[in-house]
Amino acid sequence: MASASCLLSEEQFLCSICLDVFTDPITTPCGHNYCNACITHYWDTSGVCQCPLCQETFSKRPKSSINKVLSEMADQLRKSKQQRQTSSTNPEPAEPDEVSCDVCTETKLKALKSCLVCLTSYCDTHLEPHHRVLRLKRHKLIDPVKNLEDILCKKHDRPLELFCKTDLMCVCQFCTESDHKLHQIVSLEEAYEGKKAELGKTEAEVQQMIQERRVKVQEVQHSVELSKKDADREIADSVQVFTALISCIERSQAELNGVIEEKQKTTEKQAEGFIKDLQLEITELEKRSSELKQLSHTEDHLHLLQNLASINTPPPTKDWTKVNVPQSSYVGTVRTAVAQLEKTLSQEMEKKLRDAELRRIQRYAVDVTLDPNTAHCALILSEDGKQVSDGNVKKNVPDNTERFSRSAVVLGKQGFSSGRSYYEVQVGGQTEWDVGVVRESIDRKRKITLSPGDGYWTIWLRNGNEYEALDDPYVVLPVREELQKVGVFVDYEEGLVSFYDVETRVHLYSFTGCSFTEKLYPYFSPDLNGGNNSTTLPLIISPVNHTD
Repeated sequence: MASASCLLSEEQFLCSICLDVFTDPITTPCGHNYCNACITHYWDTSGVCQCPLCQETFSKRPKSSINKVLSEMADQLRKSKQQRQTSSTNPEPAEPDEVSCDVCTETKLKALKSCLVCLTSYCDTHLEPHHRVLRLKRHKLIDPVKNLEDILCKKHDRPLELFCKTDLMCVCQFCTESDHKLHQIVSLEEAYEGKKAELGKTEAEVQQMIQERRVKVQEVQHSVELSKKDADREIADSVQVFTALISCIERSQAELNGVIEEKQKTTEKQAEGFIKDLQLEITELEKRSSELKQLSHTEDHLHLLQNLASINTPPPTKDWTKVNVPQSSYVGTVRTAVAQLEKTLSQEMEKKLRDAELRRIQRYAVDVTLDPNTAHCALILSEDGKQVSDGNVKKNVPDNTERFSRSAVVLGKQGFSSGRSYYEVQVGGQTEWDVGVVRESIDRKRKITLSPGDGYWTIWLRNGNEYEALDDPYVVLPVREELQKVGVFVDYEEGLVSFYDVETRVHLYSFTGCSFTEKLYPYFSPDLNGGNNSTTLPLIISPVNHTD
């Protein structure tokens, strides 16, 4: 029997329902063979008793009778296949999270493919007929899928092989002839490629968003670090200021105590003098009292009368009824001392705060040099780009777009478009000058108007002693003595431009609430129209002397 099975084709021993070697085969009246379980399940679910291959219908369900000859041959063939499989490979059992073969009866092996026609997953051994049998080769094989019922159309019980672009859903062939008849239908492969391309684009966008947020995280972390540094500096400055104020209070207290103690010492010294004089008089009076007592007890009449005249003469004494030790008055002393302390503290605190503010701002110092391409033709610039003065003679220079044509102005090369920046300009010796910042787009070919509305945030000196901030309207600056050096501070995001007297560390003026939308450039003008600057010192961009 075994030899006979070897002479027959293996395909002849395959059940056309499960596509595996027969198990308990039975033969239908029409002559076709099936596994007993397969044909019984088929008849139970279809509701019609017919042959799955030739479609012959039977009036009643045929009696199930095992074909013993075919069963023995199938068993022999199965054992032979198992022996070949065991001798050639070591099949891997399916792990819990892997798709297992639906055909394996004992150890469930790992599925290699799932068939969309059979709706069954196969291991390498049970997949073999799909590679060999002609009609099985036409079946659609895919990578193993656990729940094959999920790829079936719920309405038609057919594989979802197509994609409806109109409704954006997977459909079967029958769906295209009913609910989706007039819709745009493409194959799953085409839809897959299209969606995959979209996913790639979406993934790139998501990656870009991730990168942007990582950059933002770094920016936030950097801001926190800068804030921490600023906080540490602020604490250090506050400690310095309050330490100085405490020292000032302690000095004032010591001075007040000294004044009070000095008054007390004077009082005590005066009282000591009075007491000393009184003690001397008391000693003389006690001596006289003793003499009088002795004389009063004498029995010698002659002695008493002879000495009575000298004893009755009183010793020299002071009239102490009008003598008083003046008590020192401390009324108002503390009040006066506190008032003076408040004044001193106010001055000291103001000085310390000015120092601390300027020190903080000086940390943002930038290196500014003059841009010769912007300089008016009558201005003279130093070789290092740090000084500008009025040459009083117009030079023949190219009239490029950056150059100022009608105003004696030169800009710095370095522009500010973010963050904080600070630089200092030496202005001593000038009779007229302008200093500040301007926006990049100002008109450089006409007579300029210095105002924030026209893009200028500046201060100037006119007539040797008139200092003004060119706001709208102009503001007179509180300058008592001639300015020697001006500090210019820009906080781009805050919309702030501030000016400082570097020598006295006094804040001069601030343009606040500005809205900067383009790059700002340092602005310098020794003012040609002044007429006297040719004999004075130039404007000089000086290095910042950090006082930390």
